Amino acid sequence: MTDAPRRTALDALHRALGATMTDFAGWDMPLRYGSERDEHVAVRTRAGLFDLSHMGEITLTGPQAGQALDHALVGNISALAVGRARYTMICREDGGILDDLIVYRLGDEEYMVVANASNAQVVLDALTERAAGFEATVRDDRENYALIAIQGPASPATLKSVTDADLDGLKYYAGLPGTVAGVPALIARTGYTGEDGFELFVAPADAEKLWQALTEAGAEAGLVPCGLSCRDTLRLEAGMPLYGHELTTALTPFDAGLGRVVKFDKAGDFVGREALAAAAERAESAPPRKLVGLIATGRRVPRAGFAVTVDGAAVGEVTSGAPSPTLGKPIAIAYVDAAHATPGTEGVCVDIRGTHEPYEVVALPFYKRAR
Repeated sequence: MTDAPRRTALDALHRALGATMTDFAGWDMPLRYGSERDEHVAVRTRAGLFDLSHMGEITLTGPQAGQALDHALVGNISALAVGRARYTMICREDGGILDDLIVYRLGDEEYMVVANASNAQVVLDALTERAAGFEATVRDDRENYALIAIQGPASPATLKSVTDADLDGLKYYAGLPGTVAGVPALIARTGYTGEDGFELFVAPADAEKLWQALTEAGAEAGLVPCGLSCRDTLRLEAGMPLYGHELTTALTPFDAGLGRVVKFDKAGDFVGREALAAAAERAESAPPRKLVGLIATGRRVPRAGFAVTVDGAAVGEVTSGAPSPTLGKPIAIAYVDAAHATPGTEGVCVDIRGTHEPYEVVALPFYKRAR
């Protein structure tokens, strides 16, 4: 046995490009190739290419695959149309969030669950246990896929140049099988950057060929390879939660302001229903801390775990923080007591190593692309 990080099918290519590598959730992943700010700006204005092969793909098949997922997850998955995707969560019996997920319905009796890298094994084990008793088979497909994402305003035109798939007809949160640069792929349109873009699930053996083809196709538009660092600042500006920061087992979807993903009206029971019903009632009668955006008036950058204060007393906690290339200021996402969560609330600060720095409370997201 070894504790060495796993490597994606694109590992040699990343190193040839001079990427700074980092251990992320047990994987050796590119953090940046050059300037993370330049990579961030490229995605906002042109296009960026990401290796996301560390994500965990789990397939459920069988006549009761949809019912098994309805039982295992908080969403109404069996109601999903073939070719569509849904953002959902898997919770513990006590309502705590085990992971947030995207589920694709690939066929009448086939679904693909995409879990975060850090939770993939936990999700696989939970789905295997929860699907017992249903006519459904759970398959670990993590070794069968590489995942490449192309994101940014130039991504549709770039991808169109190397595929005959109907990208114009591909809606947000949908997927379709197709061929990209001669490579069979599941082409999805979800994204984690706040920009339009696509995710390409392919066989690991085809990953390098596809990456090179997209690099060449996007060269004129200014496409660049992008690492995990700019992916984090992009999702932060877009107000998208990150597991381990905005989402944890200590929080329910209602605590995270994402109670809309819990579907109590679906048929049958589901894991965590009773606890989540109680959490929904609590959230209505006594609102928990709310997830808000914070924009610095100064230059000091907040980090996860820093206290949010009013008159020196803690009223919340930062979950994510970074300099925002788009806004030109430090920003943060934080859970804040409801009394201080209204946009424009005055007197809110972040305790940055003993200094209470003033911050403006704003509604999320910080950035929303023009449509």
